[in-house]
Amino acid sequence: MTDRNDAFCGDAASREDVSREVSPRDVAIRFLARREYSRVELETRMSAKGLEREDIRQALNELVREGLQSDARFAEVFVRSRIAHGQGPVKIRVDMARRGIDESLISSAFESEAPDWGDLASQALAKRFDSPGVTPRERAKRERFLAGRGFEFEQVRHAMRHAWSSSIS
Repeated sequence: MTDRNDAFCGDAASREDVSREVSPRDVAIRFLARREYSRVELETRMSAKGLEREDIRQALNELVREGLQSDARFAEVFVRSRIAHGQGPVKIRVDMARRGIDESLISSAFESEAPDWGDLASQALAKRFDSPGVTPRERAKRERFLAGRGFEFEQVRHAMRHAWSSSIS
């Protein structure tokens, strides 16, 4: 006999039992208990558990009505988290779009945070490298690092000029 936890986390045989033992609402709530998820992420994860699409949609609509799932809240938390990890606006926007977040929600999440991206790029650069680099190759490496983090060209230029000044902490 399989308990509810095995049905939620278990193997392929357990996935078949999920639809009989655990409601789609319960599955979604278990995901949301760990962290915020976008609606698209929840649909994908719940489908992988073997739940029917219509049951998933109904459960998620109910959770949205109750305020337990919100793409706007997810977007705000996501932006805040990614900023704290030293990522730039380009990468954050792309990652949010991949997670099915609407452009208007992405824009409002960015407006609510409104960090100084140049300073964030400077902090990320100073944390990773101890100097601006002597050779063009070393400087290019630092620029690629920031570009890979999702910072725009002007933010990279700002960081290269200011990352190692004493005013940036």
